[in-house]
Amino acid sequence: MTTTAPDLPLRRARASLDGLSVGDAFGEQFFRSIDAARALIATRTLPDPPWPHTDDTAMALSVFAVLDECGGIDQERLATLFFERYYHDPARGYGRGAHEILQSIGAGVHWRRAARSAFDGTGSMGNGAAMRAAPIGAYFGDDLMQAVEHARRSAEITHAHAEAQAGAIAVAVAAAGVAAGVREPRVLFESVLTWTPASATRDVIDTASRLPGDTPVDQAVATLGNGARVLSQDTVPFSLWCAAWHVGRYEAALWRTVAGLGDRDTTCAIVGGIVAADPTVALPPDWLAAREPLDVAGPRSLP
Repeated sequence: MTTTAPDLPLRRARASLDGLSVGDAFGEQFFRSIDAARALIATRTLPDPPWPHTDDTAMALSVFAVLDECGGIDQERLATLFFERYYHDPARGYGRGAHEILQSIGAGVHWRRAARSAFDGTGSMGNGAAMRAAPIGAYFGDDLMQAVEHARRSAEITHAHAEAQAGAIAVAVAAAGVAAGVREPRVLFESVLTWTPASATRDVIDTASRLPGDTPVDQAVATLGNGARVLSQDTVPFSLWCAAWHVGRYEAALWRTVAGLGDRDTTCAIVGGIVAADPTVALPPDWLAAREPLDVAGPRSLP
């Protein structure tokens, strides 16, 4: 009989968080002129450090903190932590919708009402729920049902639309599979498709699952999107395609992902979080050193 070490889920989540945050900070450095970005990508030249992270990492840090404190996603606690980090550092690249929702939560509006009020009451179908979901999957690598449920809980706080929740679930399931030892792309896709709810996101993931790994990046982007629309369905499928074909190869995964341009901090955060859930992967020391240090403890007080 095998047993899981008590600290293993949190160690897997922390490894995924590191991969996510390095990917986020790495991708963010390519928001410069297209020519300059393409020149760095063509020669695989690392941008000059330091690499500040964005809201992708800020929100993932809160997710990790709740996993540590609660052993899962406690929605009330996570909503509080999302606001606290936002309040102390709002200039991390949060989208307009996130500003509105988090400010409403800070003003005393319950997170469920705040999330449902976005986009004229439809809720957000953006990629923000997916960008922070990989550590949840890594944490629940031994239980896909729990990975799905807690990814949904995390998403609901800011993304009431089912499309965004499907994206978060897909990313969490992929990270859980990698954490559990899945290495074959088609097996990983099969698991993701089994657990992801019916949605446009799932439909495009299905297309991604049939796209060969050696497909040119520009062709993959034309088929799957690259996050340019900042929606779950045009971000998550491309990210999963990049991650699935590069399990065990963190640097190669990130270079392939950033070559797709688009919302490159978010696609790289998703891919980095999934690939780093692999317990055999060690992040490149120079990439870790370039990334801004993480404030895992978070802010201490509010006014």
